[in-house]
Amino acid sequence: MIVGLILCCCVLAALAGTLEGPTPVPQLRRVDVVLSCSFVGEGGLPRAFGGSQLPATLVLRGLSVADDGSLGDVTDYEIPQEDRSSSPPIIFEVSVQLVSIPHAEALLHVDCSGEEVSCELSPYSSQQEDNGLCPASWFLATVQLSSGISIALVLRGPSCGSQKKEGHSVTLHPKLKIPMSKERTLLTTVELQSSSNNTSLRTRLGSSITLNCHFALAPGFLLSYLEWRRQHRGSGRSLFRYHVGSAGPTVQPKVHVDVEQLLENGDASLTLQEATVDDEGTYICLVSTAQHQVQHNIQLLVAEPPRVRVLPAEVSFKGDETITLTCKIAGYYPLDISVSWTQKTPEDEVEISLSNTHFSSHQQSRDGTYSITSYLSISSATAQASDTFTCHVSHMALEEPVSISAHLKASEHTESEGLIGGAIATAIFVSVLFIALRRKRAAEPKPEQLLTASE
Repeated sequence: MIVGLILCCCVLAALAGTLEGPTPVPQLRRVDVVLSCSFVGEGGLPRAFGGSQLPATLVLRGLSVADDGSLGDVTDYEIPQEDRSSSPPIIFEVSVQLVSIPHAEALLHVDCSGEEVSCELSPYSSQQEDNGLCPASWFLATVQLSSGISIALVLRGPSCGSQKKEGHSVTLHPKLKIPMSKERTLLTTVELQSSSNNTSLRTRLGSSITLNCHFALAPGFLLSYLEWRRQHRGSGRSLFRYHVGSAGPTVQPKVHVDVEQLLENGDASLTLQEATVDDEGTYICLVSTAQHQVQHNIQLLVAEPPRVRVLPAEVSFKGDETITLTCKIAGYYPLDISVSWTQKTPEDEVEISLSNTHFSSHQQSRDGTYSITSYLSISSATAQASDTFTCHVSHMALEEPVSISAHLKASEHTESEGLIGGAIATAIFVSVLFIALRRKRAAEPKPEQLLTASE
């Protein structure tokens, strides 16, 4: 990323955050955004066909951004003064007067936010002019931010004929073989832009989700058709297709594109309803004019969290035996899942990982979700009362692992023996007391004996 004078926006933005008082209403301001890119393909050849990758600079001139007072004295980008005898750098100066560029604030503050930027420039196509001097060059610029924003720009470059008509001498770039400006840059204009605010999305089963896709055209360019396609595991399918001027779109069930918003605002977003596991894949938004076509790829993942149960929740030993605990994990997608067991005693603060486990095979239900069961064997020789055994489950649809526990109670035979012993002791005590009372009564003189003695 070439930061240049734009770095001051970071400092001023931080200072602005410490000021007190009401926040003013942001005003629109035009600034230059400079991106460090790679030019893929030399002499019009894509890299896949023997072209090379060269460092390049993309200068977006006069982007309209909201200024809340933090931009300060940001100045326009100045072309670096290079040695005229050396090979000039590849600098694309891009005019955005005809087509607005979305997500301008994100591009401007990308250094402050710490986002990673991927920028690539490549030859798009050439249209030979009638005079045959040199072609009018077209380029494709693709910019992706780590936050998921993706922007594609179709750039129209200069032609030899246009410069001849304006009375300028033609100087070709030594590597790209297209006319340069007097500052030795490549002057281009945006003729078509397309954008998406997310290149990867995740949804749950049965949910509805919107896949974002917008575009804008320069005056004189008209939308020809829009298509959404889904690619998955080597096969593709058209979900929505609309040709401008046709009676209506061709659309598959569960998907919707607002044609009115498409034509009025360039909103080509697709809404998918009641998602199933069969809906995941790569969704491609194709925007076409009579001359050009751009596309955005959005990866849609379906992720359903598992339901976890441990049976039984409480367990006890009846003697010297081994008991099996069951951890049932069901209703999750995709397949990958991690299951582990731990043991914790009241005296220890740290859980101990257990390895005496085994698993059932994966089962798949009709809705495409999976289930599996994990078994843990515990022995009366190694476990004691009040121990806790926990099944831990990790899955991509979970923000954090699920942990369900089973508790070991005191042995049932010990408790019953205690009760029996108590009952026996009580019976003995009652019996002894009864015998003692009988003996005491037997030793006392009877009333008849008392009367005889008195006579």
